[in-house]
Amino acid sequence: MIVQAIFDRLSGPFSSLMTGLNVEALDPWIEIKAEGLPEIARFLRDEPDLAFNYLHCITAVDYFEPDAKKAAAAEWQPHVELIYHLSSMTHRHRLVLKTKLPRWRNDIAGQLPEVPSVSSVWSTAEWHEREVYDLMGVIFTGNNDLRRILCPEDWVGHPLRKDYVMPEEYHGIRAR
Repeated sequence: MIVQAIFDRLSGPFSSLMTGLNVEALDPWIEIKAEGLPEIARFLRDEPDLAFNYLHCITAVDYFEPDAKKAAAAEWQPHVELIYHLSSMTHRHRLVLKTKLPRWRNDIAGQLPEVPSVSSVWSTAEWHEREVYDLMGVIFTGNNDLRRILCPEDWVGHPLRKDYVMPEEYHGIRAR
C-alpha cells in the first residue's frame, strides 16, 4: 500500500490530526500532531488492510542551531522531531510517521517536551521511548518504565541535544 493511499485513509477519521505528507522522500512519510499518536497508531495496527504490527524504531532529531548567525538563516524554528518506522509483516508494506514537538515544553528552557506513549500499541515502544528519553530528553506520558537506558541514572542532561554540554567530570573521572 502506498503512503498517499494511507494518508488519504487517515485523512477521513483523523483529518484534524494530519499535518503533512512527503511522498518524494527516500522513506515517504506522514506527519501527524503529537496528541494523535496513540489513536492513529492503534488504527494503523488494528485495521486489517493496514496491519502495521511491527515498530522498528523511534528516532528523534533535534532541529536546533546553537550558532546565532546560522540560526538566523535557518528555514525552520527550533524543534524536536520524532520519527516512527512501522511495518506490516502481513502485507509487507512500510510507513514512516513523524511528529514535531517544541524543544522545551511551554517554551521554558529545561522543561522537557511531552508526547503520548505508543507502548500500549506496540510493546517494543517501551524500550525505544526510553532511549529517546535518555538521549534526547522527550517525556513519553503513559510509558510505565520511563527511565534512563544507556546513561547512568544520575547523569545530568540528554547527550544528543545540540545544546548539550559534556560535563568536565563525572564521579571524579575527568574528561579529556
